[in-house]
Amino acid sequence: MSELAPQPFRTAVVPAAGLGTRFLPTTKTVPKELLPVVDTPGIEIVAAEAADAGAERLLIVTSPGKDAVAAHFADSSELEKELAARGKEKLVAKVRRAHELIEVRTVTQPEPLGLGHAVGCAREAIGPDEQAFAVLLPDDLVLPSGVLKKMAQVRARYGGSVLCAFDIPREQISAYGVFDVTDTDEPDVKRVHGMVEKPPADEAPSTYAAAGRYLLDVAIFDALDRITPGAGGELQLTDAVALLIEEGHPVHVVVHRGGRHDLGNPGGYVRAFVDFALQHPDYGPDLRTWLTERLKQG
Repeated sequence: MSELAPQPFRTAVVPAAGLGTRFLPTTKTVPKELLPVVDTPGIEIVAAEAADAGAERLLIVTSPGKDAVAAHFADSSELEKELAARGKEKLVAKVRRAHELIEVRTVTQPEPLGLGHAVGCAREAIGPDEQAFAVLLPDDLVLPSGVLKKMAQVRARYGGSVLCAFDIPREQISAYGVFDVTDTDEPDVKRVHGMVEKPPADEAPSTYAAAGRYLLDVAIFDALDRITPGAGGELQLTDAVALLIEEGHPVHVVVHRGGRHDLGNPGGYVRAFVDFALQHPDYGPDLRTWLTERLKQG
């Protein structure tokens, strides 16, 4: 992509309206998006990824009673002054980081009616001059970060919408939404012709599974208006993408050759916490020693 190419997106939408039922009773009072991965909330890690990819604004889709998610990004100058007065400059930098990362706005999803509905709630907040926007699911940590930059390059070349995919072993593929794809002249960029939700392994059209990163053309809003709700009355984002594909809208996936963590369930959250802690310069060495000894005990 040329150095002079226009920024493919300015807004990153983060759906964060869920109740976090798998983390109850903690999420009675603490939104799951604020649960710390070592010492940083998951949503701040996702915000940093969006900012690093060039996003200027984070649009958090929240629900009534979850004001704390956006409050994490609010100005904290009084706390910073108190920490500075105590000589805790490193803590000042950590506290300030979220506020300085990116501009944050919120929109409200009044009812939990699916990911497609959550994305649709962002419609009025997307600028009239914006032709595309990113969607990052805060439960998914895609590692290393940087896939959104590649997705932006793919949109600049092919237009349309671009999604992120992982290459999953076929014996595990039935747990995922799976893309029907053909190759392009780039090994890890595929043209999407359809998507199948949780197919039997022997019937899966590929081994490329959907991950929680999207770069969507604003045409998605019109498609969301024209799909019908599925189970539980929810609007599925994948149904809207499928409609665009049927109508000839170009959709591609970038196959990400890295790792991921699912913060949406306690088991995945624990793995993410341990993984990040092992990489932390202050905690990693001692934790590695302790884990090694602990695992010997069975």
